[in-house]
Amino acid sequence: MDIKKLQRTIIDALEDVKAQDIRVYDSSKLSELFDRVIIATGSSNRQTRSLALSVKEKVLEKGGEVISIEGLETGEWVLVDCGDIVVHILQPMLRAYYQLEGIWGDKPVRVKLSGTKKLVKASEEAGDE
Repeated sequence: MDIKKLQRTIIDALEDVKAQDIRVYDSSKLSELFDRVIIATGSSNRQTRSLALSVKEKVLEKGGEVISIEGLETGEWVLVDCGDIVVHILQPMLRAYYQLEGIWGDKPVRVKLSGTKKLVKASEEAGDE
C-alpha cells in the first residue's frame, strides 16, 4: 500500500473513533525504519485501545500490514506499527509529558481532517494562521 493511502486509512480510522489532536510528521530523514509518525490522543484507556484496534482493522481491511501493537494491556500509550507509518496513541497527560512532537515534529505533513474545510498543517490548530 502506498504511503498516502496508508496515511489516509489510519487518519480515517482514528477519526472514526473520535481521536483528538491528530498530528502527522514526515520522519523519513530522521529514521530509515519508517516514513511517517502519527500522534493522536485518546481520552481514556478504553478509547486508546479502541483507536488502536480501529487502525489495525482498517489497515488490514485495505490490504495493508500491521507489524505489531504495543501497550494494549494498560491503554495509556498504545503504539501501532504499520511498517512505513508508526502510530502513537496516548492519553493527554502522557502526551504532554513525553512531548513526542519535539522528537518527530521537524517536518509536519499537511493533511485534511474531517470537519475542516481547509488543509491543516500538522503543527497548527485549525483556527491558526
